[in-house]
Amino acid sequence: MDRSAHFRSRRPALVAAVAVAAATALTLAGCSSGSGGKKAEEGDANASAGKANTPRMTVALVTHQSAGDTFWDIVRKGAEAAAAKDNIKLVYSNEPNAGQQAGLVQNAVDQKVDGIAVTLAKPDAMKDVVGKAKAAGIPVVGLNSGLSDWKRLGLLQFFGQDETVAGEAFGKKLNEVGAKKAVCVIQEQGNIGLTQRCDGVKKTFTGTTETLYVNGADMPSVKSTITAKLKQDKAIDYVVTLGAPFALTAVQSVDDAGSKARIATFDLNKALTGAVKKGTIQFAVDQQPYLQGYLAIDSLWLYKNNGNYSGGGEQPVLTGPAFVDRSNVDKVAEFAAKGTR
Repeated sequence: MDRSAHFRSRRPALVAAVAVAAATALTLAGCSSGSGGKKAEEGDANASAGKANTPRMTVALVTHQSAGDTFWDIVRKGAEAAAAKDNIKLVYSNEPNAGQQAGLVQNAVDQKVDGIAVTLAKPDAMKDVVGKAKAAGIPVVGLNSGLSDWKRLGLLQFFGQDETVAGEAFGKKLNEVGAKKAVCVIQEQGNIGLTQRCDGVKKTFTGTTETLYVNGADMPSVKSTITAKLKQDKAIDYVVTLGAPFALTAVQSVDDAGSKARIATFDLNKALTGAVKKGTIQFAVDQQPYLQGYLAIDSLWLYKNNGNYSGGGEQPVLTGPAFVDRSNVDKVAEFAAKGTR
């Protein structure tokens, strides 16, 4: 896939969102966020004087993050940067269980926050509580997961990657590198975004694709399950993972199985960029999680203070996909080292 062409096709929506933020905001300040639970510290000691002078807002960011998934650390850093700039108290909470995640959103509604940003990994489980937030007059935006469902659930805006498009681009990339048989590793069964990725790969990959379910909350189990699959099927020449930690674990599985399979993945972190440099990971799809967190929180400030809708409230703002491989990883690694890519 032509990366530059991809960005040209996505650029108008992104530029529009960022330009509005730049025009209405002051200089970027330090962070103000929660510690990961249901409450957040003000964090004023870490914030510089350059934040917005608009009335203090409280915004809840509720994700389906699982323990140990570093992807969400990057999302949260973006959200914190926007919160600091916009004079927002950010309350972060997370729960991979959909019912309990809905409970965290309900907590935010009960606390009468000024806005909610939420992921929709399992959208039907979130429908009722999103409706309650709307009934309470609380604006809700989506990020990361739920591109196919955000409008159906009545969210104002959405920031993220079209997972089907990303999967299809991934499948084409596998064709380009000569892959013949791939196994797509899903770490959370029932997560619609992960399913869409693997389905997209299958749609465009001309080789054979199998799906392998693993327990993403138990990394030793992930390792042993992938190892067993590779030992059982020597024809597998590519392992496709859907998150950076699982790609790095798959490297160990390939070694343990004595397999010649190569590894490619969705999503980045600092360690993953190092693996791409070394060639132990062939390539990765970057959906820019920092941008997702930043734009979601900033959009709520813009909505409250200027009535703005990114994408006009009709179209999502796409943050990916873009490929990272040895040809461009050095530049991306500069930002990954800071924990923002």
